[in-house]
Amino acid sequence: MLEEFKKFAMRGNVVDMAVGIVIGGAFGKIVSSFVNDVLMPPIGKLLGGVDFSSLFINLSDTGYETLEAAKEAGAPTIAYGAFINTVLDFVIIAFAIFMVIKAMNKMQKPEEEAPAEPTTKNCPECLGEIPIEAKRCMHCTSQVA
Repeated sequence: MLEEFKKFAMRGNVVDMAVGIVIGGAFGKIVSSFVNDVLMPPIGKLLGGVDFSSLFINLSDTGYETLEAAKEAGAPTIAYGAFINTVLDFVIIAFAIFMVIKAMNKMQKPEEEAPAEPTTKNCPECLGEIPIEAKRCMHCTSQVA
């Protein structure tokens, strides 16, 4: 069983998948940092100094100044600012994956299909189409080599 597992784990597609998952996780962290640390601060500044990660709707009767204070108190909240950041993360990652797949598809050469073997031939006398194995033409009955 151990030998069978080793054979399974060392197949190319399993190793490729593992590498893809590790790189995908790292790429996700890079995109999250890009959205939270590079993209959202200028957008927030353009919108009047809004910090998207701290935007929330308080569902309790008590008022809280920050999302952290509401969470610390255990108040129910809707953290829509964090949701906006997560949606932007997803859109950027999905677009990057789309571009990578598009580039890979462009680099792959289409496999040329081998021409199919002919199944018919033309009779030399009447030029009628007959099966390739025919010894006599079904149209004019002449002998066919």
